[in-house]
Amino acid sequence: MLAKSSKNFEGLIEYIASLKVDAWSIDVSNYTSENLDFLVEQYNEIRSLIIPENTSHLVLVTKIMLGVFGSVPAYDRFFKTTFSDIFKGECGFTRFNHRSLSCIGQFYQQNQSIIDQISESRATIDFYTGNRTDKTYTKAKVVDMYGFTKALQST
Repeated sequence: MLAKSSKNFEGLIEYIASLKVDAWSIDVSNYTSENLDFLVEQYNEIRSLIIPENTSHLVLVTKIMLGVFGSVPAYDRFFKTTFSDIFKGECGFTRFNHRSLSCIGQFYQQNQSIIDQISESRATIDFYTGNRTDKTYTKAKVVDMYGFTKALQST
């Protein structure tokens, strides 16, 4: 994938550019059934645009969704380790679906005050100037950071 021309991402960029502004407003605090449907559709569309058939896609697609939209955590091995342990037997986080997203939403609800506090206190950095912006981390990004850090500390 990385050895290919950036032309390979043209369809993905066109797809992202075509989305309504609502696509950027989904966060774990509003994981409604309708928003979960949209996230699963979005995941499948991104996967179909950049991942060859029969190729692993979970980590890359969720990292794209986190980086572009901030709507979901990246389902990397550290996140999956932490959240599989939290939701023993209920969610394995090996698939991007309603079930795993609902578990993430449940985790947010149980830890809402601290996640909101961290989210509101962490500002993004402007790429060009290096200065803090008025845009704060999404709650999904905070959940992602928790999952990653907790598993990393256990290694």
